[in-house]
Amino acid sequence: MNARAFSLVVNRLLIALVTLTIVLVAVFLATTLLPGDTATMLLGQAATPEAVAGLRQAMHLDDPAALRFLRWVFGLLHGDLGTSYANNLPIAQLISGRFVNSMKLAGLTSLLAVPIALTLGITSAMLRGSVYDRCVTVITIGVISVPEFMIATSAVLLFAVYLKWLPALSFANEVHSFSGMLRVYAMPVITLTFGVSAQMIRMTRAAVIETLDTPYVEMALLKGASRRRIVLRHALPNALGPIVNAMALSLSYLLGGVIIVETIFNYPGIAKLMVDAVATRDLPLIQSCAMIFCVGYLVLITMADIVSILSNPRLR
Repeated sequence: MNARAFSLVVNRLLIALVTLTIVLVAVFLATTLLPGDTATMLLGQAATPEAVAGLRQAMHLDDPAALRFLRWVFGLLHGDLGTSYANNLPIAQLISGRFVNSMKLAGLTSLLAVPIALTLGITSAMLRGSVYDRCVTVITIGVISVPEFMIATSAVLLFAVYLKWLPALSFANEVHSFSGMLRVYAMPVITLTFGVSAQMIRMTRAAVIETLDTPYVEMALLKGASRRRIVLRHALPNALGPIVNAMALSLSYLLGGVIIVETIFNYPGIAKLMVDAVATRDLPLIQSCAMIFCVGYLVLITMADIVSILSNPRLR
């Protein structure tokens, strides 16, 4: 790594740190501005004003916003996510099992989506302008145009209601065999794969086509190299940075799309936990779940940028 590449990497890490600070403030303000009173929702509408005031004081809801923000950030820096208002349990305990379930869903989706997307994206770039390329382009644009909840709802109607092949709800604790895993994860994974693959196919195709249009690739073609050799030996290594960026951007879609999927299929992941926390105005739990999604997105994008910098031949 030369000095310029090192400077760019450090600059990208500093940008990530500044972005994380802005996200901390945004998440805190967004949860603070949620309508409804947490103490009233926990005690019920029949609670007396004295009881509500006492609970608000016990939960430090009457403290200044700046003080609550600093207390929350200080806890995060020390690994303390706080205590849930609704369950009175450590948030880390509530999130731990749900986090594993969400990672399983994301991992299985990645194992299915990445090979499909890279294969279709690279082959359509190699056969640019052909019937195959046009078909892949039309299908991907069609999939991108359909919202996630529509894909998930259609999957439930087709596979659970009409065909009765798969259960409408997904419970991760029911996995005791490979067939059980297929039944539990099939519809959530298929739904997420549609969105992830479609985005990745388009960006991978664009990255490979851009590399194929460079002068050194045209020179290799004039020398008689086969198209397969040109793509595998010349185009792909130099398109690694854009392809990794495409993968990171597409996989970051999981962080948003998984909220809809986990809610529709009642999958016990972090997104479902956050939706339940919003219903009860459990502010510490909402903030912790939101930060997990934001940090995951930021890590993916930062890693993709660093890989892009390190794989750039002009910065080696």
